[in-house]
Amino acid sequence: MNRIELVEKIATTHNLSKAEAARILETVTGSIVAAVKKGDPVQLIGFGTFKQVARAARTGFNPQAGAAIKIAAQKVPKFVPGAAFKAAVDPKAAKRKADKAAAKPVAKKAAAPAKKAAAPAKKARK
Repeated sequence: MNRIELVEKIATTHNLSKAEAARILETVTGSIVAAVKKGDPVQLIGFGTFKQVARAARTGFNPQAGAAIKIAAQKVPKFVPGAAFKAAVDPKAAKRKADKAAAKPVAKKAAAPAKKAAAPAKKARK
């Protein structure tokens, strides 16, 4: 889906003209860009988070010249998809993650009493 198709979808879904839908889309994207440019993250619960990250300076390789080049540090935008977005794209992966998270706390609870029992034994040695 490109910008024009998205504008058409917004216009037909909400009974708007394409010009109004385009202005709404421009306002949303412009607001996200402005906030990320300032360094503020934009969180859309269920969809994801747009944020700015700093990329460290690094050494790259120019294959045409066959030489190493220095790449300067830079700030780049990053999008991290939300849980609902990930689940919509790949429901099987979301189920595996939920099953893994459900099984994990049980293992921690079983290990915690063993540590408590070991602590008094150390005190008894003194």
